[in-house]
Amino acid sequence: MKNMFTRSLVLASLLLTISAYGQIDSAQLQQWRNQKYSMFIHFGAIYSQLGGVWDGREISKGLSEQIQAHAGIYSDTYADVAKTFNPAKWSPDSIALLAKNAGMRSIVITSKHHDGFAMFNTATTGFNVVDATPYHKDILKEVAEACARHGLRFGIYFSLIDWHYPAAMPISSHNSDSITAQHHEYNKQQITELLSNYGPVSELWFDMGSMSVEQSRDMRNLVHRLQPNCMIGSRIGNDMGDFMVMGDNQEPDYTIGVPWQSPASFFDETWGYRSWQKRVSEEEKVKEKLTSLIRVASRGGNFLLNIGPRGDGSVVEYERDVLLKIGAWLQQNSEAVYDTRPDPFHVSFNWGSITSQDNKLYLHVMQQPENNLITLPGVKTKAVKAYELNGAGNYTATLAKEAVTIELPASFSVADGYKVVVLDFPGGYTVPPANIIPVDKSIALNNDNAFKSFSNSGIDYNTRYTSTIKQSYTLLAAKNNSYTPALYYTEEEKGKSLELELGEHTETITLDNDAPLPLNNSTGTLQYGPLYLQGPLYSGLDGTHASLSNINVNAPWPKENGNAWQQKQDWKTGATYTLPAGLTTAYYVLQEINTAAAQPLLVRITSGDGLMVFLNGKQLFIQNNPFKKESVDHVLLLNLQAGNNQLAVKLFNNFHGQIPFAIDYNIPQHIYRKVLPVVQLQKNSYYPVSWRLHQPFTPHQDMGLPNLVFKLEK
Repeated sequence: MKNMFTRSLVLASLLLTISAYGQIDSAQLQQWRNQKYSMFIHFGAIYSQLGGVWDGREISKGLSEQIQAHAGIYSDTYADVAKTFNPAKWSPDSIALLAKNAGMRSIVITSKHHDGFAMFNTATTGFNVVDATPYHKDILKEVAEACARHGLRFGIYFSLIDWHYPAAMPISSHNSDSITAQHHEYNKQQITELLSNYGPVSELWFDMGSMSVEQSRDMRNLVHRLQPNCMIGSRIGNDMGDFMVMGDNQEPDYTIGVPWQSPASFFDETWGYRSWQKRVSEEEKVKEKLTSLIRVASRGGNFLLNIGPRGDGSVVEYERDVLLKIGAWLQQNSEAVYDTRPDPFHVSFNWGSITSQDNKLYLHVMQQPENNLITLPGVKTKAVKAYELNGAGNYTATLAKEAVTIELPASFSVADGYKVVVLDFPGGYTVPPANIIPVDKSIALNNDNAFKSFSNSGIDYNTRYTSTIKQSYTLLAAKNNSYTPALYYTEEEKGKSLELELGEHTETITLDNDAPLPLNNSTGTLQYGPLYLQGPLYSGLDGTHASLSNINVNAPWPKENGNAWQQKQDWKTGATYTLPAGLTTAYYVLQEINTAAAQPLLVRITSGDGLMVFLNGKQLFIQNNPFKKESVDHVLLLNLQAGNNQLAVKLFNNFHGQIPFAIDYNIPQHIYRKVLPVVQLQKNSYYPVSWRLHQPFTPHQDMGLPNLVFKLEK
């Protein structure tokens, strides 16, 4: 018996989608997903030697692997440091064995960081470890061969920006620099060497830079042509990656619908070696990183934990010892981490996290359970056995109506380390699917009541946001009945094709060829307030500087030392204006709309590189500008409440010198209705409903369906 049919369907569709897009063999993809825990290595001939110190000063600004930029070191002076790189204590076999003993399944090492120094033998530049240092050996080749000897997979980090290459963009504060045509060809030459001379590469971890769609596609095609099963990280840009890379040290608390990885540093302050780094106790660090590993694994991701060796090649003892202590825990509890599936529940537990396999749940107990009792709601099974993994004796597990309760002995304690309690279901088990919605008469499914599967979409590092790639619902009917489903949509959704799942059937539906229906509103009764402007403010695309709920336009915003909202007396709705903007710049526009009675209203908003829209503090929409168009129009449905409403728009710029902006209510106030064949719902039976884009540009692309509503009508 499978533990949740929706989980199985998600995994199957995920493997199919990613394989079709990235040409990754499904078995290789699954092997990558199963490894769960890997070693990241930031090792550079120059920055590792400097160790965060320049000219006798501790450089606390920025990350130590970027010390050239943060300390303002001349390029030739910086390059001279390589002449002293001769790491006498470097041992690739020791590194590989450390990773293996730490429980890691692969190693990803920096082939070239932002400083442009190649830690491999390259014909493209003399600025490399073989030609420019007295070491005269290929560090990357040594690690690749050590990984092969010790049964580890080998991955490569590659910085798309290069501060040493003359034809590259110069050093900037943000590192999301454009890649010139000549620089792109240079990067391709180095990637060709890396994928031709070092054996199988499990993943290619691109970083920073801002490539065009054509450049990202060109690079992706090159990688898959040279090594079809090499997984590409999402920082290649333009959603061209095979797996999603989270933000540094980020642990998601939501469902991700694509393969993903969380990169983690030992310290928030740096990835490369920092000689003067302050450290907490080893026990505290073990707990911190083991907690992250468990949480990432329980949510279906891979955990990539970094070390920063010294310039002499030695591993910092503190980092080594922490890794080995985590490895000792994994030796006892490996079954609960590797080759596991995510937590099948959709509720959080204050005692810890869950991983799963066929007929087993692994309860990672990280906080002492209240009264030493653990209850898992909604579990259906005929028999269960509970015991501590690699512990003595069985625990008492009580089967109640759709629940399992485990009574832990008085001696059970996590004070001396995390414990794993195994629930073994010989005959299988089920747990409730996500997002159960009772159905009585009619029902409407939309963004507000969806269970969402996410990815991360963005052109580059600065334009990323959490994208929605699937919406799911589980209907539960109170009695047998037949219903007529219908999809309601607007000009925003028109023309898009969906893979619509209804019960056991999935079909492709195109939102088109439907007659317009007048929107049930009375726009003549609306009263529009003036437009207010706030900004410019430094910003990324996602998130806001402060709450956009109940804004007082006369008060400073976003903080007490901010500026009041500026009333734009000469601005009118329906007209387009331009705002001067630089890189990572945001403005906010606010307008109040008053209505005597609640009613819907369609609005068209013109924006540039990015847009967020809020109504009464609630986010309705977020979107970037994948093809860097001069302007983009979006049509959004505002469900106005009776009384005063506040429409707030965040405008974001990253690539242009200005932001176009318009709010226009003078647009056709109609929607479309697509009627679907009648469906039958059975009493007390789950009926899954979901949709995602059919053949999206990439698996990470946001669906862009803010106004879509699915209705069941009797």
